[in-house]
Amino acid sequence: MLVRDAMSTVVLTIGPTHTLRQAAALMSARRVGAAVVLDPDAGGIGILTERDVLNSVGLGQDPDAEPAHAHTTTDVVFAAPSWTLEEAAHAMAHGGFRHLIVLDHDEPVGIVSVRDIIRCWAPLRQKVPA
Repeated sequence: MLVRDAMSTVVLTIGPTHTLRQAAALMSARRVGAAVVLDPDAGGIGILTERDVLNSVGLGQDPDAEPAHAHTTTDVVFAAPSWTLEEAAHAMAHGGFRHLIVLDHDEPVGIVSVRDIIRCWAPLRQKVPA
């Protein structure tokens, strides 16, 4: 099975000046765990995850004052739609993260998460006789 089969095509895109509260509200409304942060001034694509928001709030930072760019991961590993789920899982396990932005011709076309991979693998594993 390939990343294109598992990825969510709901790609929430925000700017670097969105506050963490704005980002969290948008992620909640779309029921996604990550937002793609497009920052042309910083030269590219980053990712803000629910964990980034949680870490900031846990540190006592004000989600109404904290900009997304201060919490965005910019050293991003990207997946291709043609990757296998095994390749995506390996990249996540090796990098210690739970989301991969999926790029096609340098454009974000989806996000694949650990949850997406488990959702695809679980039915396959149930069919294997014990």
